[in-house]
Amino acid sequence: MHAMQYELTLPADYDTDVVRARVSRVGHKLDDWAGLGLKAYLLRERGMHGSPVNQYAPFYLWNTVEGMNAFLWGGPFQGLSDDFGRPVVRQWTGLAYEEGAAAGRLARFAVRRRRPLPDGLVYAEVAREAADEAGRLAREDGAVLAAAAVDTSRWETVHFSLWEHGDPATVKADGDLFQVLHVSAPGRAVLPRGRQW
Repeated sequence: MHAMQYELTLPADYDTDVVRARVSRVGHKLDDWAGLGLKAYLLRERGMHGSPVNQYAPFYLWNTVEGMNAFLWGGPFQGLSDDFGRPVVRQWTGLAYEEGAAAGRLARFAVRRRRPLPDGLVYAEVAREAADEAGRLAREDGAVLAAAAVDTSRWETVHFSLWEHGDPATVKADGDLFQVLHVSAPGRAVLPRGRQW
């Protein structure tokens, strides 16, 4: 599994309905993308649910690098870059993936938490703790799924989880809270479960 995300931070007065309309228009195009585990189309709105910014920030879990490269180099990403400018694309190597207690339900919110790893840690413990946290999140009431990954160029872990709750106050994960506009999940069923080493 390979995780990927880019963030498009938009002006404070930006009409976020433009993003919603775009996702409604083009979101289905990845519903059958080869190599894609899932893509969550995510939005934060300034002043809502504690967000300081307007931001469109899709999060991906890839089953294959070929699928990811076809997306980045084969067309769809070009259209986004042409419309919004080329964003930095963050990538993490998968550590763990778990289906959640509410796996069959519609995801309404997502939480992403990035954590820098200081020097002096025992790498095996870091990986085990990240996988354990993904498992803990997945067992929480309302969790649709949870994943953990690491970027060794920055020594940073990321935890990503989807939640079916209509009230974000009931989400039991810490981090940046996003609204989920759409989920494309053609290969979700074959994302490798559990720890990935």
